[in-house]
Amino acid sequence: MTIRRRQFLKSAACALATTGLFAQGRPPILIRNAKIVPVSGPVLARGAILVENGFITAVGESIPPPAGAQIIEGEGLTVYPGLIDGLSTLGLDAAPTAGLALPTGRGAGGPPPTPAATISRGPEDRPLTTPWVKAADLVKTTDRRLPLARAAGFTSAVTFPTTGIFAGQGAVINLAAARAGQMIVAPSVGMYTTLSTNRGGGFPNSLMGVIAYLRQTYIDADHYKTATEMFAKNPQLARPSYERALEGILEAPRTLFPAVRAYEIDRMIRLTKDFPTKPVLYGLHEAFRRGDELAKAGLPAIVNLRWPEAPRDQDPEDHEDIKVLELRDKAPSTPGILAKAGVKFTFSSIGVDSPASMIRAVKKAIDAGLPAADALRAMTLSAAEIFGVQSRLGSIEKGKIANLTITKGDLFQDSTRVQFVLIDGVKFDPAPEETPQRPEFSR
Repeated sequence: MTIRRRQFLKSAACALATTGLFAQGRPPILIRNAKIVPVSGPVLARGAILVENGFITAVGESIPPPAGAQIIEGEGLTVYPGLIDGLSTLGLDAAPTAGLALPTGRGAGGPPPTPAATISRGPEDRPLTTPWVKAADLVKTTDRRLPLARAAGFTSAVTFPTTGIFAGQGAVINLAAARAGQMIVAPSVGMYTTLSTNRGGGFPNSLMGVIAYLRQTYIDADHYKTATEMFAKNPQLARPSYERALEGILEAPRTLFPAVRAYEIDRMIRLTKDFPTKPVLYGLHEAFRRGDELAKAGLPAIVNLRWPEAPRDQDPEDHEDIKVLELRDKAPSTPGILAKAGVKFTFSSIGVDSPASMIRAVKKAIDAGLPAADALRAMTLSAAEIFGVQSRLGSIEKGKIANLTITKGDLFQDSTRVQFVLIDGVKFDPAPEETPQRPEFSR
Protein backbone atom coordinates (compact mmCIF):
# COMPACT_ATOMS: atom_id res chain seq x y z
CA MET A 1 0.00 0.00 0.00
CA THR A 2 1.44 3.39 -0.98
CA ILE A 3 2.04 6.16 1.54
CA ARG A 4 -0.47 8.39 -0.26
CA ARG A 5 -3.16 5.69 -0.10
CA ARG A 6 -2.51 5.09 3.60
CA GLN A 7 -2.84 8.82 4.23
CA PHE A 8 -6.11 8.93 2.28
CA LEU A 9 -7.59 5.99 4.20
CA LYS A 10 -6.52 7.54 7.48
CA SER A 11 -8.17 10.87 6.57
CA ALA A 12 -11.37 9.10 5.48
CA ALA A 13 -11.52 7.14 8.72
CA CYS A 14 -11.08 10.34 10.72
CA ALA A 15 -13.92 11.98 8.79
CA LEU A 16 -16.27 9.05 9.38
CA ALA A 17 -15.46 9.08 13.10
CA THR A 18 -16.23 12.77 13.62
CA THR A 19 -19.42 12.04 15.55
CA GLY A 20 -17.65 9.67 17.90
CA LEU A 21 -14.82 12.12 18.64
CA PHE A 22 -16.97 13.98 21.17
CA ALA A 23 -17.21 10.77 23.23
CA GLN A 24 -13.67 9.49 22.63
CA GLY A 25 -11.72 8.83 25.79
CA ARG A 26 -14.89 8.24 27.80
CA PRO A 27 -15.79 4.82 29.17
CA PRO A 28 -18.67 2.86 27.62
CA ILE A 29 -22.09 3.49 29.16
CA LEU A 30 -24.47 0.64 29.91
CA ILE A 31 -28.04 1.47 30.87
CA ARG A 32 -29.74 -1.67 32.18
CA ASN A 33 -33.04 -2.77 33.69
CA ALA A 34 -34.85 0.17 32.10
CA LYS A 35 -37.96 0.43 29.97
CA ILE A 36 -36.77 1.03 26.41
CA VAL A 37 -38.96 2.62 23.74
CA PRO A 38 -37.08 2.21 20.41
CA VAL A 39 -39.89 3.77 18.27
CA SER A 40 -38.77 1.60 15.34
CA GLY A 41 -39.69 -1.62 17.15
CA PRO A 42 -41.49 -3.13 20.15
CA VAL A 43 -41.02 -1.71 23.62
CA LEU A 44 -38.68 -3.60 25.94
CA ALA A 45 -40.25 -3.60 29.38
CA ARG A 46 -36.87 -4.34 30.94
CA GLY A 47 -33.88 -3.95 28.69
CA ALA A 48 -30.37 -2.62 28.25
CA ILE A 49 -28.50 -0.26 25.91
CA LEU A 50 -24.73 -0.16 25.42
CA VAL A 51 -23.13 3.06 24.20
CA GLU A 52 -19.52 3.20 22.99
CA ASN A 53 -17.61 6.02 21.27
CA GLY A 54 -20.77 8.02 20.68
CA PHE A 55 -22.81 5.22 19.08
CA ILE A 56 -25.36 2.64 20.19
CA THR A 57 -23.54 -0.68 19.92
CA ALA A 58 -26.10 -3.05 21.46
CA VAL A 59 -29.77 -3.11 22.48
CA GLY A 60 -31.41 -6.07 24.17
CA GLU A 61 -32.91 -7.59 27.27
CA SER A 62 -29.52 -8.30 28.81
CA ILE A 63 -26.07 -7.05 27.79
CA PRO A 64 -22.89 -8.01 29.66
CA PRO A 65 -20.98 -4.86 30.68
CA PRO A 66 -17.62 -4.36 28.96
CA ALA A 67 -14.54 -3.70 31.05
CA GLY A 68 -14.52 -0.22 32.56
CA ALA A 69 -18.11 0.56 31.59
CA GLN A 70 -20.13 3.15 33.47
CA ILE A 71 -23.25 1.29 34.58
CA ILE A 72 -26.50 3.22 35.00
CA GLU A 73 -29.20 1.30 36.83
CA GLY A 74 -32.42 1.99 34.98
CA GLU A 75 -34.95 0.74 37.47
CA GLY A 76 -37.97 3.06 37.15
CA LEU A 77 -36.47 4.86 34.13
CA THR A 78 -37.71 5.01 30.54
CA VAL A 79 -35.29 5.44 27.65
CA TYR A 80 -36.44 7.15 24.43
CA PRO A 81 -34.62 8.19 21.28
CA GLY A 82 -33.38 11.75 21.74
CA LEU A 83 -36.14 14.22 20.92
CA ILE A 84 -35.75 16.28 17.74
CA ASP A 85 -37.03 19.82 17.26
CA GLY A 86 -38.21 19.60 13.65
CA LEU A 87 -37.92 23.32 12.80
CA SER A 88 -36.07 25.81 14.96
CA THR A 89 -33.41 28.49 15.22
CA LEU A 90 -31.53 26.68 17.99
CA GLY A 91 -27.81 27.24 17.88
CA LEU A 92 -28.15 30.46 15.90
CA ASP A 93 -27.39 33.82 17.50
CA ALA A 94 -30.15 35.83 15.87
CA ALA A 95 -33.50 35.57 17.60
CA PRO A 96 -36.49 35.09 15.29
CA THR A 97 -37.94 38.43 14.21
CA ALA A 98 -41.48 39.59 13.73
CA GLY A 99 -43.39 37.87 10.98
CA LEU A 100 -40.98 34.98 10.47
CA ALA A 101 -42.12 32.50 13.08
CA LEU A 102 -45.75 32.29 12.12
CA PRO A 103 -46.12 33.39 8.49
CA THR A 104 -49.70 33.89 7.43
CA GLY A 105 -49.06 34.00 3.71
CA ARG A 106 -49.91 37.69 3.63
CA GLY A 107 -46.34 38.88 3.58
CA ALA A 108 -46.26 39.85 7.24
CA GLY A 109 -42.94 40.95 8.60
CA GLY A 110 -39.74 40.39 6.70
CA PRO A 111 -36.38 42.11 6.56
CA PRO A 112 -35.83 45.85 6.90
CA PRO A 113 -36.61 48.12 3.98
CA THR A 114 -34.24 47.98 1.04
CA PRO A 115 -32.10 51.13 0.65
CA ALA A 116 -33.29 53.26 -2.25
CA ALA A 117 -29.89 52.98 -3.95
CA THR A 118 -30.21 49.21 -4.22
CA ILE A 119 -33.95 48.89 -4.63
CA SER A 120 -35.02 45.76 -6.48
CA ARG A 121 -36.74 46.33 -9.81
CA GLY A 122 -37.59 42.73 -10.65
CA PRO A 123 -36.82 39.03 -10.17
CA GLU A 124 -33.47 39.40 -11.95
CA ASP A 125 -32.21 41.30 -8.88
CA ARG A 126 -32.91 38.26 -6.63
CA PRO A 127 -34.56 40.30 -3.86
CA LEU A 128 -34.65 38.92 -0.31
CA THR A 129 -32.80 35.85 -1.56
CA THR A 130 -29.81 34.39 0.31
CA PRO A 131 -29.90 30.63 -0.39
CA TRP A 132 -26.13 30.39 -0.02
CA VAL A 133 -26.46 31.17 3.71
CA LYS A 134 -26.09 27.95 5.71
CA ALA A 135 -27.11 27.40 9.30
CA ALA A 136 -24.17 24.99 9.56
CA ASP A 137 -21.81 27.96 9.16
CA LEU A 138 -23.63 30.02 11.81
CA VAL A 139 -24.17 27.51 14.62
CA LYS A 140 -22.55 28.30 17.96
CA THR A 141 -22.20 26.25 21.13
CA THR A 142 -22.93 29.35 23.23
CA ASP A 143 -26.65 29.68 22.47
CA ARG A 144 -28.25 29.95 25.93
CA ARG A 145 -31.27 27.99 24.72
CA LEU A 146 -29.26 24.78 24.22
CA PRO A 147 -29.11 23.68 27.90
CA LEU A 148 -32.81 24.51 28.28
CA ALA A 149 -33.63 22.32 25.29
CA ARG A 150 -31.55 19.47 26.70
CA ALA A 151 -33.32 19.82 30.05
CA ALA A 152 -36.64 19.29 28.23
CA GLY A 153 -35.33 16.12 26.55
CA PHE A 154 -34.22 17.48 23.18
CA THR A 155 -30.93 16.23 21.81
CA SER A 156 -31.13 17.40 18.17
CA ALA A 157 -32.77 20.14 16.13
CA VAL A 158 -33.28 21.11 12.52
CA THR A 159 -32.22 24.75 12.51
CA PHE A 160 -32.69 27.30 9.74
CA PRO A 161 -31.93 30.90 8.81
CA THR A 162 -35.32 32.59 8.60
CA THR A 163 -34.88 36.03 7.02
CA GLY A 164 -36.01 36.66 3.46
CA ILE A 165 -37.99 34.85 0.77
CA PHE A 166 -35.30 32.25 0.11
CA ALA A 167 -33.77 32.55 3.58
CA GLY A 168 -31.07 29.90 3.51
CA GLN A 169 -30.23 26.28 4.09
CA GLY A 170 -30.92 24.39 7.30
CA ALA A 171 -28.82 21.85 9.16
CA VAL A 172 -29.53 18.98 11.50
CA ILE A 173 -27.52 19.62 14.65
CA ASN A 174 -26.87 17.92 17.95
CA LEU A 175 -27.44 20.22 20.91
CA ALA A 176 -24.01 19.87 22.52
CA ALA A 177 -20.39 19.56 21.43
CA ALA A 178 -16.96 20.82 22.30
CA ARG A 179 -16.85 22.80 19.04
CA ALA A 180 -19.57 24.11 16.75
CA GLY A 181 -18.45 21.95 13.83
CA GLN A 182 -18.99 18.82 15.92
CA MET A 183 -22.65 19.75 16.41
CA ILE A 184 -23.43 19.28 12.71
CA VAL A 185 -25.10 15.97 11.84
CA ALA A 186 -26.13 16.99 8.30
CA PRO A 187 -25.03 20.39 6.92
CA SER A 188 -27.63 21.00 4.20
CA VAL A 189 -31.07 19.44 4.58
CA GLY A 190 -33.37 21.99 2.99
CA MET A 191 -34.21 25.56 2.03
CA TYR A 192 -36.42 27.78 4.22
CA THR A 193 -38.78 30.12 2.43
CA THR A 194 -41.25 32.77 3.57
CA LEU A 195 -43.76 34.96 1.79
CA SER A 196 -42.17 38.16 3.06
CA THR A 197 -42.69 41.25 0.92
CA ASN A 198 -40.17 43.99 0.26
CA ARG A 199 -41.13 46.73 2.69
CA GLY A 200 -38.70 49.12 1.02
CA GLY A 201 -41.11 49.54 -1.87
CA GLY A 202 -39.19 47.47 -4.37
CA PHE A 203 -40.16 44.19 -5.99
CA PRO A 204 -41.92 42.13 -4.69
CA ASN A 205 -44.18 44.30 -2.55
CA SER A 206 -47.32 42.15 -2.62
CA LEU A 207 -48.27 38.54 -2.02
CA MET A 208 -48.97 38.12 -5.73
CA GLY A 209 -45.49 39.45 -6.46
CA VAL A 210 -43.85 37.01 -4.01
CA ILE A 211 -45.66 34.04 -5.55
CA ALA A 212 -44.69 35.20 -9.04
CA TYR A 213 -41.11 35.54 -7.83
CA LEU A 214 -41.12 32.00 -6.42
CA ARG A 215 -42.32 30.67 -9.76
CA GLN A 216 -39.79 32.70 -11.75
CA THR A 217 -36.90 31.69 -9.52
CA TYR A 218 -37.59 27.98 -10.00
CA ILE A 219 -37.94 28.51 -13.77
CA ASP A 220 -34.57 30.30 -13.71
CA ALA A 221 -33.01 27.55 -11.58
CA ASP A 222 -34.24 24.84 -13.94
CA HIS A 223 -32.88 26.75 -16.96
CA TYR A 224 -29.58 27.35 -15.15
CA LYS A 225 -29.25 23.65 -14.33
CA THR A 226 -29.96 22.64 -17.94
CA ALA A 227 -27.50 25.17 -19.34
CA THR A 228 -24.79 24.12 -16.89
CA GLU A 229 -25.24 20.43 -17.68
CA MET A 230 -25.18 21.10 -21.43
CA PHE A 231 -22.00 23.15 -21.11
CA ALA A 232 -20.35 20.38 -19.07
CA LYS A 233 -21.02 17.96 -21.94
CA ASN A 234 -20.08 20.41 -24.70
CA PRO A 235 -17.58 23.15 -23.70
CA GLN A 236 -17.97 24.75 -27.14
CA LEU A 237 -21.34 26.13 -26.06
CA ALA A 238 -21.68 29.56 -24.46
CA ARG A 239 -20.56 29.33 -20.85
CA PRO A 240 -23.46 30.15 -18.46
CA SER A 241 -22.83 32.89 -15.90
CA TYR A 242 -22.34 31.62 -12.37
CA GLU A 243 -25.20 32.51 -9.99
CA ARG A 244 -24.69 31.64 -6.34
CA ALA A 245 -28.39 32.22 -5.61
CA LEU A 246 -29.46 29.56 -8.09
CA GLU A 247 -26.59 27.28 -7.03
CA GLY A 248 -27.88 27.40 -3.45
CA ILE A 249 -31.47 26.71 -4.48
CA LEU A 250 -30.42 23.71 -6.59
CA GLU A 251 -28.24 22.37 -3.79
CA ALA A 252 -31.10 22.11 -1.29
CA PRO A 253 -32.62 18.59 -1.25
CA ARG A 254 -36.03 19.92 -0.15
CA THR A 255 -37.76 23.25 0.42
CA LEU A 256 -39.94 24.42 3.30
CA PHE A 257 -42.98 26.52 2.35
CA PRO A 258 -45.31 28.37 4.77
CA ALA A 259 -48.98 27.42 5.03
CA VAL A 260 -50.93 28.13 8.20
CA ARG A 261 -54.57 28.55 7.14
CA ALA A 262 -56.58 26.06 5.04
CA TYR A 263 -56.60 28.26 1.92
CA GLU A 264 -52.82 28.67 2.22
CA ILE A 265 -52.43 24.90 2.36
CA ASP A 266 -54.55 24.59 -0.79
CA ARG A 267 -52.44 27.25 -2.47
CA MET A 268 -49.14 25.56 -1.63
CA ILE A 269 -50.37 22.13 -2.71
CA ARG A 270 -51.18 23.58 -6.13
CA LEU A 271 -48.15 25.84 -6.37
CA THR A 272 -45.45 23.35 -5.41
CA LYS A 273 -46.57 20.77 -7.97
CA ASP A 274 -44.65 22.79 -10.57
CA PHE A 275 -41.50 23.30 -8.50
CA PRO A 276 -38.44 21.06 -9.06
CA THR A 277 -37.94 20.44 -5.36
CA LYS A 278 -39.33 18.23 -2.60
CA PRO A 279 -41.81 20.48 -0.77
CA VAL A 280 -42.43 20.39 2.98
CA LEU A 281 -45.16 22.60 4.45
CA TYR A 282 -44.75 24.31 7.81
CA GLY A 283 -47.19 26.15 10.08
CA LEU A 284 -50.34 24.05 9.45
CA HIS A 285 -52.56 25.29 12.30
CA GLU A 286 -55.66 24.86 10.16
CA ALA A 287 -54.60 21.53 8.69
CA PHE A 288 -57.36 19.92 10.75
CA ARG A 289 -59.44 20.82 7.66
CA ARG A 290 -56.92 19.42 5.13
CA GLY A 291 -55.62 16.08 6.43
CA ASP A 292 -56.86 14.04 3.46
CA GLU A 293 -55.63 16.62 0.94
CA LEU A 294 -52.13 16.61 2.44
CA ALA A 295 -52.10 12.82 2.48
CA LYS A 296 -53.17 12.68 -1.18
CA ALA A 297 -50.48 15.21 -2.13
CA GLY A 298 -47.88 13.22 -0.21
CA LEU A 299 -46.49 16.34 1.46
CA PRO A 300 -44.71 16.11 4.82
CA ALA A 301 -45.80 18.65 7.42
CA ILE A 302 -44.17 20.59 10.23
CA VAL A 303 -46.79 21.71 12.74
CA ASN A 304 -45.95 24.86 14.67
CA LEU A 305 -46.56 24.36 18.39
CA ARG A 306 -47.36 27.96 19.19
CA TRP A 307 -51.07 27.33 19.25
CA PRO A 308 -53.27 30.34 18.39
CA GLU A 309 -54.53 32.18 21.42
CA ALA A 310 -56.26 35.43 22.26
CA PRO A 311 -54.04 38.51 22.70
CA ARG A 312 -53.18 39.11 26.33
CA ASP A 313 -54.43 42.70 26.22
CA GLN A 314 -57.63 41.91 24.33
CA ASP A 315 -60.71 43.88 25.32
CA PRO A 316 -63.21 41.38 26.79
CA GLU A 317 -65.99 43.33 25.07
CA ASP A 318 -64.55 42.59 21.61
CA HIS A 319 -66.61 40.18 19.52
CA GLU A 320 -64.30 37.97 17.50
CA ASP A 321 -65.00 36.20 14.24
CA ILE A 322 -66.31 32.66 14.69
CA LYS A 323 -63.55 31.33 12.39
CA VAL A 324 -60.88 32.82 14.65
CA LEU A 325 -62.44 31.21 17.70
CA GLU A 326 -62.73 27.89 15.87
CA LEU A 327 -59.06 28.03 14.85
CA ARG A 328 -57.99 28.53 18.47
CA ASP A 329 -60.19 25.68 19.59
CA LYS A 330 -59.31 23.14 16.91
CA ALA A 331 -55.67 23.88 16.00
CA PRO A 332 -54.35 21.43 18.63
CA SER A 333 -56.41 18.68 16.96
CA THR A 334 -54.36 19.08 13.76
CA PRO A 335 -51.61 16.55 14.67
CA GLY A 336 -54.17 13.88 15.52
CA ILE A 337 -55.98 14.41 12.22
CA LEU A 338 -52.69 14.29 10.28
CA ALA A 339 -51.74 11.06 12.05
CA LYS A 340 -55.10 9.50 11.23
CA ALA A 341 -54.78 10.55 7.58
CA GLY A 342 -51.32 9.03 7.30
CA VAL A 343 -49.43 12.32 6.83
CA LYS A 344 -45.82 12.26 7.98
CA PHE A 345 -45.31 15.19 10.33
CA THR A 346 -43.08 16.65 12.99
CA PHE A 347 -43.21 19.72 15.24
CA SER A 348 -41.63 23.18 15.25
CA SER A 349 -40.65 25.26 18.26
CA ILE A 350 -40.35 28.61 16.47
CA GLY A 351 -42.34 31.17 18.43
CA VAL A 352 -42.77 28.89 21.47
CA ASP A 353 -41.66 30.40 24.78
CA SER A 354 -39.32 27.59 25.84
CA PRO A 355 -38.51 23.94 25.10
CA ALA A 356 -40.54 22.92 28.14
CA SER A 357 -43.50 24.82 26.70
CA MET A 358 -43.08 22.79 23.52
CA ILE A 359 -43.62 19.58 25.48
CA ARG A 360 -46.72 21.09 27.09
CA ALA A 361 -48.03 22.05 23.65
CA VAL A 362 -47.57 18.44 22.46
CA LYS A 363 -49.52 17.29 25.51
CA LYS A 364 -52.31 19.64 24.45
CA ALA A 365 -52.36 17.92 21.04
CA ILE A 366 -52.53 14.54 22.79
CA ASP A 367 -55.50 15.78 24.82
CA ALA A 368 -57.08 16.81 21.48
CA GLY A 369 -56.82 13.32 20.02
CA LEU A 370 -53.19 12.64 19.01
CA PRO A 371 -52.10 9.16 20.17
CA ALA A 372 -49.04 9.39 22.43
CA ALA A 373 -47.14 6.90 20.25
CA ASP A 374 -47.68 9.13 17.20
CA ALA A 375 -46.59 12.18 19.18
CA LEU A 376 -43.35 10.42 20.11
CA ARG A 377 -42.74 9.31 16.53
CA ALA A 378 -43.29 12.86 15.30
CA MET A 379 -40.60 14.09 17.72
CA THR A 380 -38.10 11.37 16.80
CA LEU A 381 -38.15 9.07 13.77
CA SER A 382 -40.59 11.08 11.62
CA ALA A 383 -38.47 14.22 12.04
CA ALA A 384 -35.38 12.25 11.03
CA GLU A 385 -37.17 10.77 8.01
CA ILE A 386 -38.49 14.10 6.77
CA PHE A 387 -34.94 15.47 6.68
CA GLY A 388 -33.21 12.32 5.47
CA VAL A 389 -31.17 11.46 8.58
CA GLN A 390 -33.11 8.37 9.71
CA SER A 391 -30.01 6.19 9.34
CA ARG A 392 -28.34 8.24 12.10
CA LEU A 393 -31.10 9.57 14.36
CA GLY A 394 -34.69 9.03 15.45
CA SER A 395 -34.76 5.54 16.97
CA ILE A 396 -32.87 3.28 19.35
CA GLU A 397 -30.99 0.89 17.08
CA LYS A 398 -27.50 -0.53 16.87
CA GLY A 399 -25.22 1.71 14.82
CA LYS A 400 -27.13 4.97 15.35
CA ILE A 401 -25.77 8.03 17.10
CA ALA A 402 -26.19 7.64 20.86
CA ASN A 403 -28.74 10.41 21.37
CA LEU A 404 -31.08 9.28 24.15
CA THR A 405 -33.67 10.89 26.42
CA ILE A 406 -34.07 9.26 29.82
CA THR A 407 -37.09 10.06 31.97
CA LYS A 408 -38.62 8.93 35.21
CA GLY A 409 -42.08 7.95 34.02
CA ASP A 410 -43.72 8.16 30.62
CA LEU A 411 -42.66 11.18 28.58
CA PHE A 412 -46.04 12.88 28.27
CA GLN A 413 -47.26 12.50 31.83
CA ASP A 414 -47.47 15.72 33.81
CA SER A 415 -45.39 14.33 36.68
CA THR A 416 -42.58 13.06 34.45
CA ARG A 417 -39.15 14.65 34.64
CA VAL A 418 -36.17 14.30 32.32
CA GLN A 419 -33.42 12.66 34.36
CA PHE A 420 -30.65 13.18 31.80
CA VAL A 421 -29.89 12.97 28.09
CA LEU A 422 -27.07 11.44 26.10
CA ILE A 423 -25.80 13.38 23.08
CA ASP A 424 -23.15 11.66 20.96
CA GLY A 425 -22.82 9.30 23.90
CA VAL A 426 -22.04 12.06 26.43
CA LYS A 427 -24.28 12.39 29.49
CA PHE A 428 -25.89 15.76 30.31
CA ASP A 429 -27.90 16.41 33.43
CA PRO A 430 -30.76 18.92 33.10
CA ALA A 431 -30.06 22.58 33.80
CA PRO A 432 -32.63 24.62 35.75
CA GLU A 433 -35.36 25.87 33.45
CA GLU A 434 -35.52 29.56 32.64
CA THR A 435 -38.38 31.26 30.88
CA PRO A 436 -37.06 33.49 28.09
CA GLN A 437 -38.83 36.77 27.43
CA ARG A 438 -41.67 36.09 25.04
CA PRO A 439 -41.14 37.72 21.64
CA GLU A 440 -43.90 39.70 20.00
CA PHE A 441 -44.95 38.59 16.52
CA SER A 442 -46.85 40.62 13.99
CA ARG A 443 -49.34 39.00 11.68
